[in-house]
Amino acid sequence: MSNETSESGFLLLEFSEVRQQQMLYFIAFLMLYMVILSENLLIISAIATDHHLHTPMYFFLMNLAMQDVGSVSVIIPISLFNSLMNTRHISYSGCVAQVFMFIFFLGSDFALLIVMAYDRYIAICNPLHYEMVMNKPACIQMIASVWISGLLYGALHTSSTFAAPFCSNVVNQFFCEIPQLLKLTCSDLYLVELGVLVLSTLLGLGCFIFIIVTYVHIFTAVLRIPTVQGKQKAFSTCLPHLTVFSTYVFTGYFAYLRQPSNTPSYSDLAFTMIYSMVPPLLNPVIYSMRNKEMKNALQRLFYLRGFF
Repeated sequence: MSNETSESGFLLLEFSEVRQQQMLYFIAFLMLYMVILSENLLIISAIATDHHLHTPMYFFLMNLAMQDVGSVSVIIPISLFNSLMNTRHISYSGCVAQVFMFIFFLGSDFALLIVMAYDRYIAICNPLHYEMVMNKPACIQMIASVWISGLLYGALHTSSTFAAPFCSNVVNQFFCEIPQLLKLTCSDLYLVELGVLVLSTLLGLGCFIFIIVTYVHIFTAVLRIPTVQGKQKAFSTCLPHLTVFSTYVFTGYFAYLRQPSNTPSYSDLAFTMIYSMVPPLLNPVIYSMRNKEMKNALQRLFYLRGFF
């Protein structure tokens, strides 16, 4: 059966068995994908072209937008193609690549959010040392560490997930998701990936505690700022980050640690949608709507495009 799965690939979950409804889902997901791409590409373009935003915070934000574009581009296009062609198939190698790339971007996202919290901590709690600590070489090293850790994290989960043979090729999800794939294994080797998930959970819990402690120090320092304008500026850069991180962590943990159902479940689909698509959709909005510098950069970008 493992050989047959390797040759035939996997069958993904259909959004609907009714063709008309399936096309409606296709249009909805296509619009969602285009909105996510447009938002994040605008953020990348604004930061890359505006020298006022060539600072560590916006450098990290640009990398976050790149990761968000990558994560949704791994899972949405294949679903759109399957809906349009009325098929459910994905090849075995395609499923392996999808798992690796999705976990790679997801792990990089998680690591970058921790780096961004550290950046805000230094900026608010130790402003006099900010330029010395967050210099250009240090920022490049942090970003390199973020991408490399995501690469290793993706390789670890992918190798442990596909080490076990599969007894079925029907995946109860619209893309190759690890919890749903583990359901299909017929060997004790799946325990390796369960161990990796437990280790990842403990590591993530430690990172979450680090984030909470960091923001306790940040909010304590913010309350000492004498001016109302200074407090508003500090909160406008910190609260969106904490909101994104909390949404990302809690929904991701629930999706990966809960027992997957034996039949297609709306709750499984809902939590997968939240942790995989909501952060890439909301990140550009919450990081720019309350950020005057980003608004000005976007206005200059639109003015420049209109001029040409």
